[in-house]
Amino acid sequence: MKTEKPDIQKLWTLFKTCFIISACTFGGGMVIISMLQKKFVEDLHWIEQDEVMDMVAIAQSCPGVMAVNTSIIIGYRIAGLAGGLLTVLGTVTPPMIILTIISAFYVQFRSNLIVALILKGMQAGVAAVMINVTITMTRNVVQDGEILSWIMLIGACLAAVVFGIDIILILIVCGVIGGISTWIRYRSPAGNTGIDGSTDNQNQKNDREENSGK
Repeated sequence: MKTEKPDIQKLWTLFKTCFIISACTFGGGMVIISMLQKKFVEDLHWIEQDEVMDMVAIAQSCPGVMAVNTSIIIGYRIAGLAGGLLTVLGTVTPPMIILTIISAFYVQFRSNLIVALILKGMQAGVAAVMINVTITMTRNVVQDGEILSWIMLIGACLAAVVFGIDIILILIVCGVIGGISTWIRYRSPAGNTGIDGSTDNQNQKNDREENSGK
């Protein structure tokens, strides 16, 4: 994974962004990841959407909190070791401070009606953010039009939602299938056919244009 030489401004932006997102986002790892994706991909343009999906898959497969794992990978990708250290510091510091304060007043917070109503209202916003990131990632997966991508997407959804299969196992299976597909594609004589029988549409289009010009 290629990294760039860090500078002070970029390192500060990494820390500040992760700190603010972690402090102001409620709803778990996927919500934080969606905010990281929006900031670093859509706003700052420091990484590509495809990279974010790879990072999420790696973070999900590793031990530990997914949001922290993803922030480490993003920070390292953008600014090397220093970036990884600062992003993880920015991600874990806000919840550590907040939980320390809440733990000191746990009984009061638990029985406070206002706090309960605020958290209840946040659930709608959390659901909207998760739907948004799901649509974005799904569009990126199926945009190549390959049948295999659709089969893996639908199969993974059924395995997780209907059959309750562990997400780690699903990621491993999808990774193995994707690796085999890529290997076969590059090993085939044409160099563009996958196990789903799809071909490079651009090459077909170029061939038709050459034939029509003769």
